[in-house]
Amino acid sequence: MISRSVTIKNSHGLHARPATFFIQKANSYKSSIWVEKEDCRVNAKSLLGVLSLGIVKGTTITLIADGADEAEAVDGLIALIDSEFEGC
Repeated sequence: MISRSVTIKNSHGLHARPATFFIQKANSYKSSIWVEKEDCRVNAKSLLGVLSLGIVKGTTITLIADGADEAEAVDGLIALIDSEFEGC
């Protein structure tokens, strides 16, 4: 199991369109992946779960992955977030 924190920088946070791209990326990995904000943890492969966290610009979240490609999953999702969903 691996976990890393990242701060959301894009102006719209993780809702609607950016969340869809985040979910698609998460689903491309075999590992189980969760997003944690404060005391809430949701499945990173669930659009409703991610949207329910109300992640806005400046929010720090923790990505947690467990499985065969856990490091690749966390690195890939953080790269997507750090790119501010550019090209999506």
